[in-house]
Amino acid sequence: FMYPESAKNLAANVSFVLVPFKTLDLLWITSALSTGQIRFTYAPVKQFLRVDKDKVQIFNPAFFKYIHDRWTRHHGRYPSTGMLVLFFALHVCGEVNVFGFGADSRGNWHHYWEQNRHSGEFRKTGVHDADYEAQIIDKLAKAGKI
Repeated sequence: FMYPESAKNLAANVSFVLVPFKTLDLLWITSALSTGQIRFTYAPVKQFLRVDKDKVQIFNPAFFKYIHDRWTRHHGRYPSTGMLVLFFALHVCGEVNVFGFGADSRGNWHHYWEQNRHSGEFRKTGVHDADYEAQIIDKLAKAGKI
């Protein structure tokens, strides 16, 4: 599950699920798999993407809205990618195990790919409500859903 600004090349046996946040993201995936015309959205993006084209999927924006309306209840500007992936898994998998997700013991949220001392800033941006998402995860765990 990636958006253009976080996209990575993937092995042939791995699915690429695009989470589109804007119309340009849909144009980018077409470009990245063909002409390479789009190189910038609000930040530089991969000109070409090496993934199995048969394993490219688009995360439905209506499902994104459902999660934001029903589960995160508009806390934060929108749900984190991790929250989107969690609810996708809950809807398509018979069993969901979650680990290494969310905040550390000091309440800092880190992106797994970041290698800097500011990675905990994610929690302070207001884009995602890390505390509210942590409560949702805790409730799902206590209910035995994850």
